[in-house]
Amino acid sequence: MDFWERIKERVLVADGAMGTLLYERGVPKGHCYDELNLSNPTLIQEIHKAYLDAGAELIETNTFGANEYILSKYYDLGEKSKEINYRGAKIAREVARDKFVAGTVGPVTRPLESREKLQSSEIKEIFTSQILALLEGGVDLIILETMASIDELLLGFRAARAVCDLPIICQLSFAEDGRTILGVDPVEASIRLDKEKVQIIGANCGIGPQSVYESIQRMGHITQATLSAQPNAGRASWTGEKFVYPATPEYFADYAKRYVSSGVSIIGGCCGTTPAYISAIKNAVESLTPKPRKIVQINVGAGLKPTPTGRDEVTSPLQQMLKEKFVLSLELEPPKSTNVEKELLTAESFKNLGGDCVNISDNPMARLRMSPIPLAHIIQDKVDIEVILHFTCRDRNLLAIQSDLIGMHALGIQNILALTGDPPSVGDYPFATAVFEINSEGLVEIINSLNNGTDWLGNPIPNPTSFFVGVASGLDGLSRTKKKIAKGARFIQTQPIFDIENFRKFVSEFPDIPVIAGILVLGSLRQAEFIQNEVPGITIPDPIMERMKKGATDEGAIIARELLGELRKFSDGACIMIPGGKYELIKDVLK
Repeated sequence: MDFWERIKERVLVADGAMGTLLYERGVPKGHCYDELNLSNPTLIQEIHKAYLDAGAELIETNTFGANEYILSKYYDLGEKSKEINYRGAKIAREVARDKFVAGTVGPVTRPLESREKLQSSEIKEIFTSQILALLEGGVDLIILETMASIDELLLGFRAARAVCDLPIICQLSFAEDGRTILGVDPVEASIRLDKEKVQIIGANCGIGPQSVYESIQRMGHITQATLSAQPNAGRASWTGEKFVYPATPEYFADYAKRYVSSGVSIIGGCCGTTPAYISAIKNAVESLTPKPRKIVQINVGAGLKPTPTGRDEVTSPLQQMLKEKFVLSLELEPPKSTNVEKELLTAESFKNLGGDCVNISDNPMARLRMSPIPLAHIIQDKVDIEVILHFTCRDRNLLAIQSDLIGMHALGIQNILALTGDPPSVGDYPFATAVFEINSEGLVEIINSLNNGTDWLGNPIPNPTSFFVGVASGLDGLSRTKKKIAKGARFIQTQPIFDIENFRKFVSEFPDIPVIAGILVLGSLRQAEFIQNEVPGITIPDPIMERMKKGATDEGAIIARELLGELRKFSDGACIMIPGGKYELIKDVLK
């Protein structure tokens, strides 16, 4: 039967998850499921047949991630893309007989996994190549699903429309806030898809039947296009070494009826759903016809998505100080306990000695200490002194990094030193797992995005941050530091300086960026020898090494005092580092 004639009669039931069943049947997580079209076609046929036996009248090919770009980037299978798609279509066609086969096309880009940018022409070409192979394999329609970007979805639709006149389903995936992860609203999506004359639109995946229902209701009041819905079986949890989905087939069947009442014509499932869910849907909607929808006119120019409030520059007291004077800072390590009295007294004493700000380190050398965020807030609040907070990528994923940054800004912390961080292998917990989803360069980019009113994915945030972000650098790190400045860094803080002339050359490379020199108070000859021979990027001149060999116990403080005097002549500031928490030595350095 013709597809369009069929969906006029009654609700069309689609299939459920492919990946869920493959995982249940022993295919390990991380294996390329699309490749199974070549290596284990019998398994794919068995799953298609299970859904058909459960009552599905539309099955989707096992080709969600089978475009050339994804197969090349993640699995080294790019050259087999055409074959995988062709075989995926053939496998489904052979078992479907008189039922419909939809060629499944997922997104090309994966913004949560990669920041790589592709041109629109490249994306469209990738879509076209996959769709042509599916057409050759004999599909009845094309389904573009789990899309986060309306622009990418439209590129896929245009690619499909250019090479065939088959029905095309366009589905987006909406998150908990009712938008896709790239900030696309169901109303905005409906308007743009209508303008393109898309005939079938809908929602799939998401976080469960209820959220898809809410998105579909909003879409249904905007568009006259046919609606489709294929939700997840609820929000998955990891229990007993496997994913568990909470929504039951009975719950799914109840929502299937609600979908029909909202005018939905195509209903199936996504992640976590099985033939049992499809059977429940079939029994629930078998005799139902989608109800008419009330269409609401929306002014396209009304502005459905808030516009980010961008800013080219931020201001903080530290930033202003660096323009007016030589800034003096002291690096503090957070305590290993909950008691911050020593750190408060040290900050107060340093302020009274003429200090302008304090640096708060973030678990240096990957050794367990209090989080720097509460200590920075307490010192800033109690002592009324500027704080430079060290912030590392070691312990936080992209979500936590942005969450912490927004929270820090709410606490009034503005000055950030963006660091990659020492790996756990060098610290107290060598068996701990490091995150490192990005490095310090990426962290600078994230902070600059927040300052300009958007998150990492480009979604607008109502109130932009105003961080003054700096980066650490060795004297041999010119090229890396310049890249970070290009990403938005606004000041530099160096590793410990012992060679004034080399530092002077370094500063000359950054005429428009404040440079704060690191000054390490050497505590012993042993420490000096370690730095000289085992720490990359730091060179201690021979005269200083000789002085440490012959000098008294306070020789390190005397050397630091002399270096500080020289640096005041041409540097923008200095950060004094005192090992072992012997902060009382600061008085000797500042004599």
